[in-house]
Amino acid sequence: MKRLIGCLFFGFSLLLFGKFLGHSAPFDQAPSWARDAIWYQIFVERFRNGDLSNDPSPAYMQGAYPGYVPANWQVTPWQHDWYEQESWAKSDGSDFHKLAAARRFGGDLQGVLDKLDYLQDLGITAIYFNPLNDSPSLHKYDVRHYRHIDRNFGPDPKGDSAIIDEETPRDPATWQWTSADQLFLKLVGEVHRRGMRLIIDYSWNHTGIKFWAWEDLKKNQAKSRYKDWYEITSFDDPKTPEDEFSYKGWLGVQTLPELKKVNVSNKQNGHVFEGDLHPEVKAHIFNVTRRWLDPNGDGDSSDGVDGFRLDVATHVPLGFWRDYRKFVRGINQEALLVGEAWWTNWPDELMDPRPFLKGDIFDSVMHYQWYKPARMLFAQANGGLKPTGFVAEMDRVYKGYSKSLSQNLMNLVASHDSPRFGTSFQNKHKYKYRMGARGNMGLHLGPPDLGVVHEMRMMLLHQFTFLSAPHIWNGDELGMWGADDPDCRKPIIWDDINHRPQVFNPVGGRNKPIPVKPDAKWIAYYKKLISLRKERPEWKTGSIEYIVADDKDFTLAYRRKEGRHQSVIAFNFGTRARSIRIKQKFIKEVGLLAESRSGALSSTQIENEVLHINLASSSGVALSID
Repeated sequence: MKRLIGCLFFGFSLLLFGKFLGHSAPFDQAPSWARDAIWYQIFVERFRNGDLSNDPSPAYMQGAYPGYVPANWQVTPWQHDWYEQESWAKSDGSDFHKLAAARRFGGDLQGVLDKLDYLQDLGITAIYFNPLNDSPSLHKYDVRHYRHIDRNFGPDPKGDSAIIDEETPRDPATWQWTSADQLFLKLVGEVHRRGMRLIIDYSWNHTGIKFWAWEDLKKNQAKSRYKDWYEITSFDDPKTPEDEFSYKGWLGVQTLPELKKVNVSNKQNGHVFEGDLHPEVKAHIFNVTRRWLDPNGDGDSSDGVDGFRLDVATHVPLGFWRDYRKFVRGINQEALLVGEAWWTNWPDELMDPRPFLKGDIFDSVMHYQWYKPARMLFAQANGGLKPTGFVAEMDRVYKGYSKSLSQNLMNLVASHDSPRFGTSFQNKHKYKYRMGARGNMGLHLGPPDLGVVHEMRMMLLHQFTFLSAPHIWNGDELGMWGADDPDCRKPIIWDDINHRPQVFNPVGGRNKPIPVKPDAKWIAYYKKLISLRKERPEWKTGSIEYIVADDKDFTLAYRRKEGRHQSVIAFNFGTRARSIRIKQKFIKEVGLLAESRSGALSSTQIENEVLHINLASSSGVALSID
């Protein structure tokens, strides 16, 4: 029997979304809501298990790495000691890192719904979801069905499987709404009711090996109606005993077959290139996109998602992206497109994202280009960076960007693809290099030291007072730690769960127990920063002027200004107290926030229209000058 979305969802959403309606964004600019965003990234499988009845089962994990489900496999308890192998993993005999990908903790959409009030109280205004599409893996980038929410994220996996099997995947007229789809639309309404936005993650570059078109192609080879959907090198010759079937997988990963590119010119990994996706593939992607932008198809997109984060964007032709923007904006003129434009040459050269940010493709990117030099300054990582070097890097990174574009970039300190914030600052390697626990025995895998905690607090003061929209990764606000994937994807440490201490290490040994629980001090600090950013218009949309960059004294100060609102943010990275002088006409000067490693207080004084900021050693301050 065909299941339809209840009218309740749509009427509910329309009533609640009214305050979002207003001026449409010009085609070549981001929607105005993006500049005010406080982003929170949710990795659903590791966010919260709100419904034990829908936990994953081996039947729905087939096709995901490591290629099999171990015998006697079970869902891992949320409170599990991260490096301790489960009984089924021990019986399998494989090491921790191979079987970490086989773990499931049961995070779901009900868990997100249960914590929306928490996110609202934290001050979050926009949520970025890692892929929600139906998929056998924990990360969902190996898609099985683009058009549906993962069956284990909703309340009825078995029933949803039956609905999916009734459909003709290539024909949108046959598409139905599963219980997971409907729960997601309820979530969209609840997010909007709280005055928040949400975007969802898709990879249009590749699918998984359980994707419906790929399974048909694998079975029927050159006779498949989908033979032109993928980058096939050669089909199997049925006249020979060998299997000649070969194809391109993303970065050589054979479980992620690449979708077909056409009219391609000058394709090189890490560089943009012209071209398009195969027309049939493109049509399917556009149909899926329309489904989530305007779920009931009435021309009113207020009941749909607010945009997309688009994975491995450099692997998809520019021609496709230009058409994609036109299509998305044709449905929702306030939709946001955020691209991933990361490496040109890992781990030394980050990509220049400018080709995507000319107004015809994306509104924003995940701004690793800011984080890498900022980490070098605030953590003195990878050889360190001096204040003048940092200013030069920021001038280079933001060069040519309009004021509005600079406001929309997503400034992140951690994500699902990188070490957690604390671990990244504790281990001062080159960024994203030798930062995984596997084979790197000298890596610090516990909570950051007190000195590093202070560096992190200084960095956050910078993140929330600087250009672009701040981003928080899935639990970082609770003081979590973790090396690169898979450790950065630990389940969130909620205060109502009694988490086991961290005792085991990645090679099976035992260490002194480390308590695993949320840190109230971190939560309070994030709340303070978020609250101030919302109060201070210059932090969100103001101009920036670097007024001190002194390598000898190791000090940095910049001014943010929006109309009559001004702030000065100053840092002393040295081991001695320093004083900086700033010419400034005053209405009044008020301390907003101060951070000091030693606990010594910084102070200010005003004399003859000169602001004297006396900075304690290793400290930072934010001052309003209105």
